[in-house]
Amino acid sequence: MEKLLKYFLLIAILPMFVLVSCERDAPDPPPTSFEVLKDYLVAQNLDLNNMLDGWITAADAVHGKGIDDYYIMDIRSSGDYDTLGHIEGAVNCTFGSIVADAANATKPILVVCYTGQTAGHAVIALRLSGYTDAKVLKFGMCSWNEHFAGPWNNNTGNEAIGNANWATPPGDISDPIVYADEPNFTSSFTTGEDILKERVDFMVANGFQGIICTDVLANPTNYFINNYWAEGDVELYGNIKSAYRINPLTLAGEEYKKLDVAETIVTYCWTGQTSSMITAYLNVLGYDAKSLKFGANAMIHDNLESHKWTVDTPMEYEYLTTK
Repeated sequence: MEKLLKYFLLIAILPMFVLVSCERDAPDPPPTSFEVLKDYLVAQNLDLNNMLDGWITAADAVHGKGIDDYYIMDIRSSGDYDTLGHIEGAVNCTFGSIVADAANATKPILVVCYTGQTAGHAVIALRLSGYTDAKVLKFGMCSWNEHFAGPWNNNTGNEAIGNANWATPPGDISDPIVYADEPNFTSSFTTGEDILKERVDFMVANGFQGIICTDVLANPTNYFINNYWAEGDVELYGNIKSAYRINPLTLAGEEYKKLDVAETIVTYCWTGQTSSMITAYLNVLGYDAKSLKFGANAMIHDNLESHKWTVDTPMEYEYLTTK
């Protein structure tokens, strides 16, 4: 009887050992497309901090001594390029064709748009496509000559001053948490290089992703808002209520895990130019992201002590028309 009892006990325990063994031998799930892309970007020095290194240059640095140093890609409409005018030597192209057209470049690329904001998306596309020294013309054509300055002159404002959804100095930044979920997109490819190209194409095909400050200030809790400032700047000027301050924001440092992938990520900066770069990069990664257009200059222009568009900003540099 005792031997029979031991036999039945062995039979009962054996499946447990088999189950544990199977669990130990089960292969790890394959990495997601996002994980492959993330690891590739870090390994290739294409993290966001690399994208934001030396990405912008001012009109006075380009004029004269610098104009021959760049392959200038003007992504404004062909009508404005021809009729309003353009920088001598600039080649007109579209944002949608920016990567393909860059193959004609024989010098470092300078991307020119109306305000410097759409150019930020274009430069992210270029830098992630091998043109790692591509730059944005600061403030776009608005800074080249007063003749072009309308888009910036007409979009500075003080929408946040006195607004109930603006936290006055010293600000009231929300504490970030770490989210378990990461971007989850489906790719046709398995290698980081191919996934990156596909995602850049996706970002460019979707066009510039911007949002105006009045929409965000009206309902800030509808978005995940990231104030891309230094801590001292928030203390000086305040911030949009419910905003976070995630800066730096990198893959290698895993700060990206503080972004809620389930929300629309709205980034704001001083002028909408840095936030355009960040927004384009986040859309490549699989986030639903938007750049707050014209940044703090649209919200608290009169309060700004720096990073401010003024009527004195445009240079009086020459331009050409073809019609």
